[in-house]
Amino acid sequence: MQAFYADHFVLPLPDGHRFPMGKYERLRSRVALELAQVRPGVALPVSDGELALAHDPAYIQAVVDGSLSPAAMREIGFPWSPAMVERSRRSAGATVAAARVAMGLGGQPAEGIAANMAGGTHHASADKGSGFCVFNDAAIAARLMQAEHARLRRGERHPLQVAIIDLDVHQGNGTANIFSRDPTVFTLSMHGQKNFPFRKETSDLDVELPDGCRDDAYLHALELALDELDRRFSPGLVIYLAGADPHEGDRLGRLKLSWDGLEARDRRVFDWAFNRRIPLALAMAGGYGVNIEDTVQVQINTFRAALGYWERWRALS
Repeated sequence: MQAFYADHFVLPLPDGHRFPMGKYERLRSRVALELAQVRPGVALPVSDGELALAHDPAYIQAVVDGSLSPAAMREIGFPWSPAMVERSRRSAGATVAAARVAMGLGGQPAEGIAANMAGGTHHASADKGSGFCVFNDAAIAARLMQAEHARLRRGERHPLQVAIIDLDVHQGNGTANIFSRDPTVFTLSMHGQKNFPFRKETSDLDVELPDGCRDDAYLHALELALDELDRRFSPGLVIYLAGADPHEGDRLGRLKLSWDGLEARDRRVFDWAFNRRIPLALAMAGGYGVNIEDTVQVQINTFRAALGYWERWRALS
């Protein structure tokens, strides 16, 4: 299974910064040690033109040249640097690459599932960043896959339909904003009702969960959400944000999912896509464990489950 990374493009942060940047390198190291069937690849950066499929050109330019206002940088939560720009481009590029591999748009047979070892930057809107998110990787990948699919299938009248299944504990407000008037992309966000962002956007389907929500209630809500998605939409691609932050050990999550509950969540999403033969691109999204190794373990479990579905896709081909 192919997985793309950019953790060697280090974003310099001041001492005491609360973003756990080290989790990405730790994830890649553990994947290399424990999951030999995962093939890592360096993510390429997305271009300004590709960014502009989802973002305002003026915002892109301000990010690139460092002219965003101090207030805009505070909302993002990172200090500006050339490394921040490059890492953000490559994080988006990793989700683009995973979607291409899953769909077989790069000249190779479709593999059905592929991954970004970071990504899930769902708080970035068309004209601003927020919540440690500079560019919205899922939105860029969705729009670019639609463009590439249309170019390859010029006789088709209907655009590629994309479902973004966002199971980070925080609402995908930026994604909802970008696609608010786009019927070709379905945004499903299942998140903590009282958690960040405190001013929510309207997704195609929002599922709000109370603080302290545990495995059974969460998985029941997910079943209902996927059933509704199935009734309302027929995607040709799924982009799945598999946040680690619903875990009971997360500093910011406020939910109480166990290891087993999160693994069951992942398998339910993978099952839903596989049973309908829908290619799936996976991004890791948020995770802020009190113990960073707990966050990495959630993500390792997600990769291990994904590998099983990659093998099922291989058996089909």
